[in-house]
Amino acid sequence: MACGAIAQPAAEAAARHGWPLDVHPLPPLLHNRPERIAPAVAEAVADLGSRYDRVVVGYADCGTYGALDAACRELGVERLPGLHCYDLFAGPATVEALSAEEPGTYLLTDFLVRSFARTVVRELGLDRHPELRDDYFRHYARVVWLVQTRDPAEQAELRGLAQEAAESIGLPLTVRHTGSGGLEAALAALVSPR
Repeated sequence: MACGAIAQPAAEAAARHGWPLDVHPLPPLLHNRPERIAPAVAEAVADLGSRYDRVVVGYADCGTYGALDAACRELGVERLPGLHCYDLFAGPATVEALSAEEPGTYLLTDFLVRSFARTVVRELGLDRHPELRDDYFRHYARVVWLVQTRDPAEQAELRGLAQEAAESIGLPLTVRHTGSGGLEAALAALVSPR
């Protein structure tokens, strides 16, 4: 089972490598309430455990502050490494460097670029209360889009959406190409036979 925000690239990686697995996504909006991630994962693992020989968790910590690790230990399952999906795409050292360079860095993945209007603007109520923008984003200084796709047409489409997202919260956009190799390597380690 996987976070809905990385389920598609995880499924694409599985197909590319011929890994015999199914990806079962959980709602990506759980990230807006990270305290709900560990219970949702536990419920999904319990459900999937009766249907599969092995279940792994396609989540980084994602703001659970160790609650997901505790649930995984209790359930006897492994999860992806890292604090969040940004670590999986860009690598922890790059994410740390971006934050050190500019502590007020707001990161986007391809998924977040595509879903920004729904997962950020609508969920935070900015569509109904635009005056809240400065309260939410006052301490940010830039948006960095970690580009996973290698398709030029998709990059062009997403570039426009990333620019719109950055402008909607009043921040400049920086683009950083990461690809999805880090996620694929982490998935390969996670799903390898034990």
